Amino acid sequence: MKWEILNRQRLYKGFFEFLRYELRHTRFDGTMSAPLTREMLVQRQSVAVLPYDAARDRVVLIEQFRIGALEAATGPWLTEIVAGIVEPGEQPEEVARREAMEEAGCVLGAFARTHHYLPSPSSSDEQISLFVAQVDSAGLGGLHGVAEEGEDICVRVVDTQEAFDLLDCGIINSAIPIIALQWLRLNRETLRVRWG
Repeated sequence: MKWEILNRQRLYKGFFEFLRYELRHTRFDGTMSAPLTREMLVQRQSVAVLPYDAARDRVVLIEQFRIGALEAATGPWLTEIVAGIVEPGEQPEEVARREAMEEAGCVLGAFARTHHYLPSPSSSDEQISLFVAQVDSAGLGGLHGVAEEGEDICVRVVDTQEAFDLLDCGIINSAIPIIALQWLRLNRETLRVRWG
């Protein structure tokens, strides 16, 4: 299978970049497609981490305002997990540790890598490295975030079952925490033995 880029045009460059491509690609019958026009949001690689206290069977969740959820039935304040963008020269685990401190005031221990995935490949090139990491949740909570980045983050430590309940009733409704919590649901007992 092959593809050919016929034209590429930058439509916008700011925090994100927006490109328009004209391209064609091999079809499943072996022929080449007619020229197609597609727009793509260019994003840097992201990292997300679910801090998990296996000894207490609790997770660290964050809540913050998200512009993309303005029209969501639950509103634009989403219950999520720690996440951030990989800067040049950084490794995903370094980013997870930095973001956990900035967004939740927590120090991460051992890591379990869960997935590396494309969250929205029909319109974006973003890739996410997702982890669950060991944490001591004692004393965690409160308000956090980097003021210069406009972050206003409320940190909550909840029992793991409560987090699963928030997931199951639809309060947790964005992809990153859904995937992380479903992975934890499947691997919880293993982590409790390993980290607890």
